[in-house]
Amino acid sequence: MESAMQNSNPTILNIADLPTRLYPEPSGKSGTRRVGIFASTDSSVADPSNFAVSPYASAESDDDVNLMEEPIDEQEIYDLVSTISDPEHPISLGALAVVSLPDIEITPTLPEVPGSLVRTVTVLITPTITHCSLATVIGLGVRVRLEQSLPPRFRVDVRIKEGTHSTAEEVNKQLADKERVAAALENGTLMGVIAKMLETCQ
Repeated sequence: MESAMQNSNPTILNIADLPTRLYPEPSGKSGTRRVGIFASTDSSVADPSNFAVSPYASAESDDDVNLMEEPIDEQEIYDLVSTISDPEHPISLGALAVVSLPDIEITPTLPEVPGSLVRTVTVLITPTITHCSLATVIGLGVRVRLEQSLPPRFRVDVRIKEGTHSTAEEVNKQLADKERVAAALENGTLMGVIAKMLETCQ
């Protein structure tokens, strides 16, 4: 970790202008707070563990099928990652435009298998400066957040957006290598940084 900030004056977007479903419902409605995929007045649905159903497990009831088919869109993925704090600034990745809604895509992982519910979530990251040495850390933070929050039928692909970083190819190789990611996440210091980044998640 470098002691001096690499970008001491980043561009910061107005939080009120960011696309989100994280705001409370208008008065007169249910009064619940929408928090992406876990938004519900039903506490059994709001429990993330209820979404963790293997795509290969046989459905035991209609309720299981409904949980499997719970729609998760790009907006909800954005809401999960946009509130992650930048490791260098006490500002969210959304406010810094490191993550943006147009740079998030959900696609079928197995298009050749009709009816498969397995999906790949791709998030492109735009570092605040082209030589940011924390790009890998940010990518790991986004990956950890999604892997902890999404049902197991989702695969996570986090990459640096083309043309936004001087060593994007190298960083992308690191983020795509499962063994290297696993080894990195065993590093106590690094996991401490990522845990701090995720403290601001809503």
